[in-house]
Amino acid sequence: MTEASSLTGRLLVAAPALSDPNFDRSVVLLLDHDREGALGVVLNRPTPVGVSEVLQPWAALAGEPGVVFQGGPVALDAALALAAVPGAGPLGWRRVHGSIGLVDLEAPPEVLAAELGSLRIFAGYAGWGPEQLERELDEGAWYVVESEPGDVSVPEPERLWRAVLRRQRGTLALLATYPDDPSLN
Repeated sequence: MTEASSLTGRLLVAAPALSDPNFDRSVVLLLDHDREGALGVVLNRPTPVGVSEVLQPWAALAGEPGVVFQGGPVALDAALALAAVPGAGPLGWRRVHGSIGLVDLEAPPEVLAAELGSLRIFAGYAGWGPEQLERELDEGAWYVVESEPGDVSVPEPERLWRAVLRRQRGTLALLATYPDDPSLN
C-alpha cells in the first residue's frame, strides 16, 4: 500500500445496512492505515462516564460533552486522546491528519493545556487486520469520506452520522435521511 492509498485521516461512515452492532451508524476516524491493517476511533459513541471519573487531570481540557467515548470494541480498558492543535504542536502530541493528533496521556496536562483544543478521550479503538478493511469496503459496509477538524469535537455526537452524510454530494447526502428502522415506513 502506498502512502497515497492510505486512508489515514479519513472517515469511515457506516452504511445503513452494516449489521455489526459495534458500528451501527458509526463514524470512524482512521488514525492509521497501512499494509498491516487499520486503526481508528468511533467518534459518535459517548458513554455516560465523565472524563473526571477516569482521567481527572484531563477533565478540564475535555470538550463538551465531557464524557469518555467508546472508541471501538477493541481494548476497552485502554484510553486514547485526540485534540486539535493549530501549528506544529507541543511535545506530547503527535499529528495524525491536519490539525488533529494523538495526545500522550502520560504527559502532564498543564504542559499541553495552552496549545490543545477540542480534547476528546476514547476508551478502546476499532481495528482491522491486513486487508480486512479493504474487504469490508468492497462489500459496501463503509463509505470513505474526507474528515473535517470539527468532526472530532462535535458537541452533539449523536447527530454526526447524519451530518457527515448530509455534507456529501450526490446519493450519499440522501442517505442522511435513511430511517433508523426502514421496516416502519
